[in-house]
Amino acid sequence: MLFTGRITANAEVTAVKGDKQVVNFTVAINQRWTNKDGDKKEKSAFVNCAYWRNTGIAEYLAKGAVVEISGWVEAQAYKTNAGEANGRLVCTCDNIKLFSVAAKATQETGKPEKANAAAGSGTDDDDLPF
Repeated sequence: MLFTGRITANAEVTAVKGDKQVVNFTVAINQRWTNKDGDKKEKSAFVNCAYWRNTGIAEYLAKGAVVEISGWVEAQAYKTNAGEANGRLVCTCDNIKLFSVAAKATQETGKPEKANAAAGSGTDDDDLPF
């Protein structure tokens, strides 16, 4: 599977059994089209992603960053807080290409700071649909 989209929230590094860690994040994929009446339409799909190779990439996977993901999809079962069985699809990433670096909020001020204005997406996080 290969897709390009924007990250919906800052990536999180989670410890799993033993000394392993995984980077978890969600990517929004937008589809835009014009219907037969000439109206512009748009819909989004949200893909949960897991990256096991290098947790150092998590700092670059900030909300709004544009990424291209390649990997494979698998079903995961889980229980909700109410104890109900549920499932979801997760893309286990083989490769991540970063096309833009989004703003990340600093812990002290909560205000976004750009790591490199030339590499930025040109879109303020508040303007993103997610």
